[in-house]
Amino acid sequence: MSSSPVLNVVRYSALVGGIGYGIVHRRTLQAKEDVKAAHAAYKHKEDLIKKAKEAYKNRLVAKQDTGVITDPESPAFDLEKFLIKLEQEN
Repeated sequence: MSSSPVLNVVRYSALVGGIGYGIVHRRTLQAKEDVKAAHAAYKHKEDLIKKAKEAYKNRLVAKQDTGVITDPESPAFDLEKFLIKLEQEN
């Protein structure tokens, strides 16, 4: 039983059409996913920047409140004042 040439043309046309549709569909899905990934990365960067700004603001407020130098490498560091400050916090 050999198939007719018309049937073979229809079969291969459907096969090529399906492959073409699959390629186009995958490209559209990939493009949507790329946009989502870029948006998520941008949102993540925004969140990091917001957290860094808050941490910097808290750091500045903490420095202004106490007047005690907490950096042991600083030449003006006073261990006694630092220990008193730690004792008061706890």
